[in-house]
Amino acid sequence: MIKKKIWLSSPHMGGEEQKYIQEAFDNNWVAPIGCQIGLLEKSLESFLHKNYVTALNSGTAALHLALKLANIKKNDTVLCQTHTHVASANPIVYEGATPVFIDSEPDTWNISPELLEKAIRDLNTKGIKPKALIVVHLYGMPAKMPEILEIARKYNLKVIEDAAESLGSSINGQMTGTFGDYGILSFNGNKIITTSGGGALITQTEKDKQKAIFWATQSRDKAPHYQHSEIGYNYRMSNIVAGIGRGQMEVLPLRIKQRRANFDFYKKNLKDLPLELAPLEPTGYFSNRWLTTVLTDSYETREKIRHTLEQENIETRPLWKPMHLQPIFKNAPAYINGVSEDLFNRGLCLPSGSDLNLTNKKRITNIIKKVF
Repeated sequence: MIKKKIWLSSPHMGGEEQKYIQEAFDNNWVAPIGCQIGLLEKSLESFLHKNYVTALNSGTAALHLALKLANIKKNDTVLCQTHTHVASANPIVYEGATPVFIDSEPDTWNISPELLEKAIRDLNTKGIKPKALIVVHLYGMPAKMPEILEIARKYNLKVIEDAAESLGSSINGQMTGTFGDYGILSFNGNKIITTSGGGALITQTEKDKQKAIFWATQSRDKAPHYQHSEIGYNYRMSNIVAGIGRGQMEVLPLRIKQRRANFDFYKKNLKDLPLELAPLEPTGYFSNRWLTTVLTDSYETREKIRHTLEQENIETRPLWKPMHLQPIFKNAPAYINGVSEDLFNRGLCLPSGSDLNLTNKKRITNIIKKVF
């Protein structure tokens, strides 16, 4: 008999989403405009303590528009964390710019400030001046933003925070996505809250928000007819999807609590095994623990755990394969210290959904214990 599937991170509805969707239907706002979009943006702005959020159809769209707002052009150089999902890097190429990948530090697994500055200095000696930096808060753990921002100011870099995985994470109370010049969020199906698909752009000014909306709605000029003076995109979030987001925002604090409880359970129940639950939170850091991750002692051990769980119909996933190892970016410049490759080889993401019940958590940990 096939055992019930345990997913890595499945959508978890809160109960009120249908009410807001119904409002959109009742008002006949099923097209990609309507009040749900603005109300979702206000909810996000309130949660982030930030004044300007633009709801879009994906986090990737938000990254693309952030690069455009940062005035990234063809042949510009953009620094990017190598340990991340490919969506962090692809928008750089959309604009014809060159990505340069920077490796991680072992504390948070995010971009290394030390290696970042080393890369900038080396590029400068070659006559290359990077214009922007994309830093990612992996698995909900904030990157070392104070150090990163100091370096960015020193070298006049625009900072784009990829907070797709870290909604609700913070450093000394300040939310991720609000430190840099621009921030992005994702509401993909596996994120801590979901709109089935969707994302958001966080900006510092109303002017940038309005420019992003203009680009996201096909850059339609103010005219009674369809007139376009700039290239635009079909990036705006739909009103129906925004309704789902409003319902999800109401349970976001609970979802963060549930994800963190997963991490605590794994930490307690796997403590006697040769596994490291990481990364741990530095002082002042708060992680939403979107995914609980473990480091094994070797690639072979990781694969043994992964295959054993897979045979039991339990989904896991290796940590992100670094961008400098991806075939599409094999020729891109990269500054590497070996941290991200080691994490990829030894690390595993465990099931971490907010709907993961105690029975399933025990099932997972008991199987892992049997591996050893």
